[in-house]
Amino acid sequence: MPEHPSLPPPSAPLASASWPPRYWLGGLIWLCGALAALYWLWRELVAGNPPVELALIGGSIAALATALGTLPALFNAGNGERTRDAMLGFGAGVMLAAASFSLVVPALASLRAQGQGPFAASLQVGLAVLAGAVLLLLIERMVQARLDQGQHRAASEGRRRAAVWLFVLAVMLHNVPEGLAIGVGFAGDLQAGRALATGIAIQDVPEGLVIAMALRGIGQSRLAAVGVGALSGLAEPVAAVLGALIVGTSSLLLAPGLGFAAGAMLFVIGHSVLPEAHRGGRAGLAAGALVVGFVLMMVLDTALA
Repeated sequence: MPEHPSLPPPSAPLASASWPPRYWLGGLIWLCGALAALYWLWRELVAGNPPVELALIGGSIAALATALGTLPALFNAGNGERTRDAMLGFGAGVMLAAASFSLVVPALASLRAQGQGPFAASLQVGLAVLAGAVLLLLIERMVQARLDQGQHRAASEGRRRAAVWLFVLAVMLHNVPEGLAIGVGFAGDLQAGRALATGIAIQDVPEGLVIAMALRGIGQSRLAAVGVGALSGLAEPVAAVLGALIVGTSSLLLAPGLGFAAGAMLFVIGHSVLPEAHRGGRAGLAAGALVVGFVLMMVLDTALA
């Protein structure tokens, strides 16, 4: 999940960011197609498979949380930097606890139940964590290279909307591993899946705000910023279903899948969420919120299991 990309500075706003009617028509057609695809996915692959059904519901809740976070952009409420930094820090703590207690610990327990020794189980889960982080790093490098290329082209040709859509692509990729983590969690243990979905949904609220206000900062209209930010979360329910389906095909894939998802989430915390929370110079506030989020998620995931 790459870091939210740098966008063109607000000192050079677009002359007009209103979209032609054909853009709205295209967006409506795309939305209808996405809903039709989700219905087909439900009918053919999800219905009658409880872990996958719950993964879809959990991913949808996370997507709705992203949409909820974009709503303040309708009122130009983009100056609550302290609140945003605290929410991002809190979300990072929640994700850190979820990766630890809902992914890594169950992965180790799964391998031990299969007869693996402590060292072998730890090594396998550790390699899976590294694999998840490395894959996210490679994706981030590719997306950032494309973004830099697009921004250069936009600056030289006056086509700054190219940077906006590359930004949206980066956000969608950013949401895929979160959805996969939800699906893998539900495929392994329903309690772990619920805890992961809760943690990721909490983190997605401030993320939605960041997305919408970044789009507003480069001149997009309120409705466009909210609409695009909300649509960016649709990657999560689709990825959640895929994660549950893949892991559900074989119990041997459960532990590597859990470790892989944990690595992806850890990469997001270190590379995206925390740097964004520290960008305003309130690292202490973000760190305190992180501890509170970690403790709350730890209690939800262990004492209430």
